[in-house]
Amino acid sequence: MKKLIFILLLAVTLEGCVTYSGYYNLSLREVDRPENTKLRYGESKVVNFEEEGKIIYHYEDSLIKIAWLPASKSFAFAIENKSEHSIKIIWDESAYIDINGKAVRTIHSGIKYFDKEKTQTPTVIPKKSSIRDFLLPTDKLHYYTYTDSKYYYGGWGNSPLFPSQASRKDELIDIAKKYIGKTVKILLPIQIQDVINEYTFSFKIENFVLEREYNKIVISENSEGTTNIESQKKE
Repeated sequence: MKKLIFILLLAVTLEGCVTYSGYYNLSLREVDRPENTKLRYGESKVVNFEEEGKIIYHYEDSLIKIAWLPASKSFAFAIENKSEHSIKIIWDESAYIDINGKAVRTIHSGIKYFDKEKTQTPTVIPKKSSIRDFLLPTDKLHYYTYTDSKYYYGGWGNSPLFPSQASRKDELIDIAKKYIGKTVKILLPIQIQDVINEYTFSFKIENFVLEREYNKIVISENSEGTTNIESQKKE
């Protein structure tokens, strides 16, 4: 009950402070593999497709097929093992690399936030099968506290990958400009027959969308590196 009260109080506090919010759109631009992985598992391809109004980014070689859906606080994915052997995702060696090149430990579904620094059991994917999961960087996990005259409240939560809220529109636009055009990466180690293949997925922050009741403002970067700010009517 106290935890519920804390969450409600936190939501009310944030609602009173934040007037403008939006979201970033990321695209999968490149996938790096070690040279021996390229030789062993051949050519690869990156494509995208739309599903229920969302863009899914798809990568495939002869070992894996993986579809990514970047969200505001995590990266959801579905991965298929195309090989004739079981494979493992080595979570303790995976990483999220932010726009400044800093590598951060990640956790995935089923891991409690307060266990974020503990060893994670590798995920086994049997041959010719698939799983769905998500990952998020541990530096976005925080323990929030709130106190009033009588009680102390606390609970775990995770903040967005990039700041997306501000009390003024011009402030939020200035914040978003700092991230548009930047790249973040995910290192996902895949083990097969005792060999670890490190896949590095590079995502570009394409634009930021600030939605209002009747229109939306899209902040993007052109080929010359100049920021574009465009107002569009909502459909």
